[in-house]
Amino acid sequence: MAGLETLDYLVLGGYFAILFAVAVWVILQKQDNTEDYFLAGREAGWFVIGASIFASNIGSEHVVGLAGTGAESGMPLAHYELHAWIVLLLGWVFLPFYMRSGVFTMPEFLEKRFDSRSRWFLSLFSILGYVLTKVSVTIYAGGVVVSQLLDIPFLYGALGTVIITGIYTVLGGMRAVIYTEAFQTVVLILGSLFLTYKGFEAIGGWEELRATVGPDHFNMWRPMDDPDYPWTGLLFGGTIVGIWYWCTDQYIVQRTLAAHNIEIGRRGAIFGAYLKILPIFIFLVPGIIAYALREKGIISYDKSDEVFPVLVQSLLPTGIKGLVAGGLMAALMSSLASVFNSSSTLFTVDIFQKMYPDSSQKKLVNIGRWATVFVVILGILWIPIMQKIGGGVLYNYLQSVQSYIAPPITAVFVMGILWKRANAQGAIATLFFGLLVGTLRIIAELTVVDGSSGAWAYFASINFSHMAIFMFLGCVVVNIIVSLLTPAPDPGQIVGLAYGTLTAEQKAENKGSYSMLDVAVSILLVVIVICILSYFTG
Repeated sequence: MAGLETLDYLVLGGYFAILFAVAVWVILQKQDNTEDYFLAGREAGWFVIGASIFASNIGSEHVVGLAGTGAESGMPLAHYELHAWIVLLLGWVFLPFYMRSGVFTMPEFLEKRFDSRSRWFLSLFSILGYVLTKVSVTIYAGGVVVSQLLDIPFLYGALGTVIITGIYTVLGGMRAVIYTEAFQTVVLILGSLFLTYKGFEAIGGWEELRATVGPDHFNMWRPMDDPDYPWTGLLFGGTIVGIWYWCTDQYIVQRTLAAHNIEIGRRGAIFGAYLKILPIFIFLVPGIIAYALREKGIISYDKSDEVFPVLVQSLLPTGIKGLVAGGLMAALMSSLASVFNSSSTLFTVDIFQKMYPDSSQKKLVNIGRWATVFVVILGILWIPIMQKIGGGVLYNYLQSVQSYIAPPITAVFVMGILWKRANAQGAIATLFFGLLVGTLRIIAELTVVDGSSGAWAYFASINFSHMAIFMFLGCVVVNIIVSLLTPAPDPGQIVGLAYGTLTAEQKAENKGSYSMLDVAVSILLVVIVICILSYFTG
């Protein structure tokens, strides 16, 4: 993305000036207790919540990776972007139980629904996963993007990004994260929409694009035996991973918990669901446009990861390049801020406060700040390791690892909310069963060599998205069997935490938390998703 000119740098400078003005304003607000620091005082509006959900999801590796995938493989990965309907599940199915329980974190909800064993498992599992996956990938991608953007060494770009993001996350907490993300979302969407428009202008419109690349590039439905993108895996396995990510992961759910009530939190989720559709048209489609432009000899690139930077450099006028560069920076910083804040929340609320229950609110806020600093330092220590591992290999590996992490957690939350008979023994057995199977699968992938045969080799060769389906079904069976073979949960303990346990007052509150407009826009989104799935059939 070399080639930024003076006006571009001025635009980029303006972006940072506004970002830090927002951050400073937020930091000056009260941060007296854990609710202020970790959940923005539960005062966030639906627009800010929805924008924060979107910004947390879209990292710079997401932008660059989706455009590259669009150029190389076309539309199959659009299935993951159409998880917009799953974000609706967060608002309509899961959030009322989370809000009703008054929890700060997802592990805390598991303790209220089951027992402390499930809370400890998910707390430690989540923090380790954030540090080893989300932090590492985001820092690596950020270092690459910033070094290309400003023509500086990778190390300086990665360090600068981590430190700048860490400062306002440590000082401002959740409020700083969600309000800066709301601004960053606007910048990212506007810049990417303009790039898409210029791409269509360069190629000659939608029909010309379809004619140039051919039907295969627009086909979301690959055969069931496709080695990379089988439609069964993307549709069903992807849904299992999607429910884990969008409905049970602290990284995303914490944004909706910052709402004053269920109604605002649900509307934030609905708005976030609509935003989630956009990456198909502002990242994937530009990647397909880049492929078409290369076929016509208008642009050239060597690797798929270069697609987005080449489009920016080739198609955008001076000044707008700076805006899109700001959008890439926004994607990077918002994801990093989210994982910093989520990690510190999990450590403070689920580990430190659990060990020291008499700690004052002020002490907990300070522990949260120091926990963020610690995660920032771990991120910095990861930088040399990330340089050696390489981004592409790690990113692809992490995509498959998510398919092994998600099934047991999805099963425990879904069964816990939908089936009141699910108990603590069933939950912890499910979590450990999933951990065992997932670990065995990763070991199999690392140890089986090409050309091997036998059951172990077959186990290693199952497509990762199909593996998610098998693991989820196994986890559900384990949950049911163990729950039925052990005593039922105490009815008094789980009131309001699962369907079939709601009091008359809770049912009335639930019914009063939405309007017909909320229902209508949710149905409209599902119709839009179905239309997109139907249209992209090659």
